Amino acid sequence: MPAKLFALIDTAIIKKYNKTLFWSCERILYLDAAMVEYRNKTGSFKEKKEDILAIKERIKAPVIVNDDISLVPFCDGVHLGQEDLLKYGSGVYAATEYIRGIIGRKIFGISTHNEKEILEANETSVDYIGLGAYRKTVSKDTDNILGDKLPLLANLSKKPVAAIGGVRLNDNIAHVTYIAVGSGLYEDYGIFH
Repeated sequence: MPAKLFALIDTAIIKKYNKTLFWSCERILYLDAAMVEYRNKTGSFKEKKEDILAIKERIKAPVIVNDDISLVPFCDGVHLGQEDLLKYGSGVYAATEYIRGIIGRKIFGISTHNEKEILEANETSVDYIGLGAYRKTVSKDTDNILGDKLPLLANLSKKPVAAIGGVRLNDNIAHVTYIAVGSGLYEDYGIFH
């Protein structure tokens, strides 16, 4: 079964490609994404909240926010990178349990990059893991490129896996539930303009 699209709406990428939030939502609807992650590293709380509410108004798939649990009341969950996760506890298990206590039953995902982090995530209450980077990405500095190792590592996870980092719309990656596509939403638009 092919992986489902996990679409990333990143305000920096939107600006880079001279698109709009509305265009991004229409593109995601066209592609029938299973989940959407909103990322805005520079905006105010008000701007982020308004963007999330606008996305949720247009898209019926679950919408989660990147790295900011204060915005979880306005969406369906949160995704945290390892660095951000460890701000909430001394170790992955303590941090995930603390966050789970705050967000309740909402969707909770974390980034992983290697076998150790996957095995740690297996013992937590997260709903899925992001695993990568699959290849070099334009939106983040990435030292750890997994490439062909990603499917083997994904197979170690007891949680659904989203392949992250440099993933394109046409990638077919074994043992993953989702392909997380950010810049590729704007680069690979073919018939959709």
